[in-house]
Amino acid sequence: MTKPPRKPSQPLLRETEAPIRSRPRKPRDPAQPHLPFDPMPDRVEPCLALLKAKPPRGPDWLFEVKWDGYRVAVHIKPNDIRIITRGGHDWTDRFPGIAAAARTIGVGTAILDGEAVVLDAQGRSDFGALQRLLGGRGGRQASGEAILYAFDLLYFDGHDLTRMELSGRRHLLEDLVGESDGPIRLSQEVEADGEALLAAACAHGLEGIIAKHRDSAYRSGRLGDWLKIKCVQSDSFVIIGYEPSASARGGIGSLLLAAYRSDQLVYVGSVGSGFKESDAVELRQMLDRLKTKRPPVAVDKKGVVFAQPTLIAEIEYRAWTDDGKLRHASYKGLRDVQDNAAIYKLSE
Repeated sequence: MTKPPRKPSQPLLRETEAPIRSRPRKPRDPAQPHLPFDPMPDRVEPCLALLKAKPPRGPDWLFEVKWDGYRVAVHIKPNDIRIITRGGHDWTDRFPGIAAAARTIGVGTAILDGEAVVLDAQGRSDFGALQRLLGGRGGRQASGEAILYAFDLLYFDGHDLTRMELSGRRHLLEDLVGESDGPIRLSQEVEADGEALLAAACAHGLEGIIAKHRDSAYRSGRLGDWLKIKCVQSDSFVIIGYEPSASARGGIGSLLLAAYRSDQLVYVGSVGSGFKESDAVELRQMLDRLKTKRPPVAVDKKGVVFAQPTLIAEIEYRAWTDDGKLRHASYKGLRDVQDNAAIYKLSE
C-alpha cells in the first residue's frame, strides 16, 4: 500500500498555480548572526545499493520499486539546469522533457537524485527501450519520452541535506515533487513487509525492490545503507566476441561474455536471446570493427570471432551453473561508457 505524503503544518509549496516568490527581505538585525549557506556542489558521488538475496526485516527500513534506467542527478539553479550521470557526464540535452520539467519546480536551488526511465504499456521501466531511444552506446540522441523517478533530495535552497536522515530528506522531496504524473515523478515509498512486496513486484514483472535505512545519511558508495533485491538477476558483462550464424538475425548466434576476477577477465558463458534484429545488426558492425586475433580470455569454442573487450552489455540471468557460467541469460542492451556501469566481479 502506498504511503500518503506527509503534510507539514506549513507546506513548502502552496496549492496555487501562481509562481512562488519569497517575502520582501527585511533589513537584517546586526545583533543576529548570518545564517550559513552551503555552497552547491558541482557533483555528488551517488549512494549505491548493495545487492542482497532477501529483503531486510524491521521498521527501520523503507521500500521502493527498483527502476531500470540511467541513474542521474538533476541540478537546479535559477537560470541553469544540469542532468548529470553517475559517471559525472552532462546529459541535459539527452533528457529534454526532464530538463523542461525541472525548470518549473518552485525552488531556487536543488539537487534531485533519481532514475531516468522509459515506461512500457504496463508502466514498467524498460531499459532496452530507453537505450534504443538514446541511440545506443555512444549515441547522442535525445529521448523526450524519458521521465525521472526522483527518490532523494541532496540539496535544497542553499542547504546541503546529505547529513540529514533519509526520512527527513524524503519529507522535503514529497513536498517539492508532489503527486505529479509529468516528466518528474516521485518514486513512492511502499509500506509493506519486504518479502511480500518483493513477491508482488516479481508477480508484476518488475525488476525488484530497493530497501533504504530510514535514519541513514546520504553516503556515497555501496556501503549498505541502501539494498537492492532483484526478482531476476541483471548485471553488466564485457562482450569478448560472438559466434557467427548464417540463420540468426544479424548474423550473431550468441555473444561471448566475461566478468572480472581480481583484475583479470574470465569467460562466464554466452547469450543468444533478447536482442532484436536491429540490435544484432548494430552489434555485428560494432564487434567487427573491434576484431582481434588474440582472444581476450581463454574460450574452448571453435569458429568464434573475438573482439577487443570494449563493449559492456546488460544481461538478465536466472542463476549460475556449477562451473561458473550464466544460466538462462538474455540480452537487455549496451551500457554507455558515460553511465560508469560496474562490470560484474566474481568472488576470489
